[in-house]
Amino acid sequence: MMSRDLRKYAKQTNLHLLLGFFGLLLFVGIGLIYLFYGRNAALMGLFCTGTVLIPAILVWLVLWVMGYIVNKANE
Repeated sequence: MMSRDLRKYAKQTNLHLLLGFFGLLLFVGIGLIYLFYGRNAALMGLFCTGTVLIPAILVWLVLWVMGYIVNKANE
């Protein structure tokens, strides 16, 4: 039987959407760059994608730590 935890469902759905986005970005986007421009351009596309993701991951990490601290303080 399925549970009715809508927060868990929303969290899971957001994760699936995020993974799908990055899958499309990497496989389709970088694949098309490789197809039209070659290996070196695709490697540069991967490098640029990774460079853009570093600040986004750092912001997410800071927000996650802040949420963890607030949750511990409220217990």
